[in-house]
Amino acid sequence: MPASSPAVPDEHAQRSRAVIAGWNGFIGHRLADRFQEDGYEVLRVGRAGPDASWSDASSLARAVDGADVVVNLAGKSVNCRYTDRNRDELLRSRLATTAALRTAIAEASVPPRVWLNASTATIYRHAEDRPQTESSGELGTGFSVDIARAWEAECFAGDLPGTRRVALRMAIVLGGPATSLIERLARLGLGGPQIDGPWFRSRRYRGIGPDATPAPPTWHRSRGDQRFSWIHIDDAIGAIRFLAADDTIDGAVNLAAPSPSTNRELMAMFRRAVGAPVGLPAYRWMLEPAMWALRTEPELVLKSRWVLPERLTAAGFAFGWPDLEPAVRDITGAREKTTR
Repeated sequence: MPASSPAVPDEHAQRSRAVIAGWNGFIGHRLADRFQEDGYEVLRVGRAGPDASWSDASSLARAVDGADVVVNLAGKSVNCRYTDRNRDELLRSRLATTAALRTAIAEASVPPRVWLNASTATIYRHAEDRPQTESSGELGTGFSVDIARAWEAECFAGDLPGTRRVALRMAIVLGGPATSLIERLARLGLGGPQIDGPWFRSRRYRGIGPDATPAPPTWHRSRGDQRFSWIHIDDAIGAIRFLAADDTIDGAVNLAAPSPSTNRELMAMFRRAVGAPVGLPAYRWMLEPAMWALRTEPELVLKSRWVLPERLTAAGFAFGWPDLEPAVRDITGAREKTTR
């Protein structure tokens, strides 16, 4: 069930160019294909191109000058251990690529009509009491939030009078690496809820950058009821296309489905989808060594992300996958078909 978004007129699309930076991730690949289907000339920017590279400012300038749409999805994956080296690279990879695009747009003789830059719904605080929207949400503190703050600040810095700017505060995208791990756990009988509990304070979550904020609380007694905000890959692509076409929207926009779940409900849905009769719960004292072995962070499953798409809904975006269980069944079924 594809997402609903405004069609791009053929006569406009045939003379338009879309620039996709960070195109080689699973979202970028699909987005580039969809823009091509819409009739755009698509140029791809990455460390090795193929059409422009971060190390060649002139190639980036040529790609951006005269483009209609620029989408930046570049940045090191958060699915890693927050070592000092990785912390620095998570920040640098986002700020450097965003700054390079902003410079290219500022210097363009024909600047792009719209620039959509990735951000993250993790910018909001751990929320179990109420949902976070663009108008009433409260930003959190600590490492992940500081990265998101700095990322958005870099996007909106300076004066770009000819270009509308949008920060895409994306929730977990179903169909990607994060949900493939959850599916694997469910198939192995480990698909119970992830339950937070007391643990030692770690320096890994301390703030970063010149405006570093205090580290968040060490743990929350969520009992597996931490919120899980998500968006199906089809709707993520549809929302980006919708925002590119709607000239009235700028600033930060939440890309999240209108019906967030709890972690406990999420894991139950994955168990049903893959036919796993049981799922063992994972407590914090079990998660810490397991995540260390997997070289990733417990924050990815323990933080309560309760985010609603206030601005998308008000603008009339129609979600193709508004409810979690059909979306989970779709992505698990699609993966089974591709692996046969």
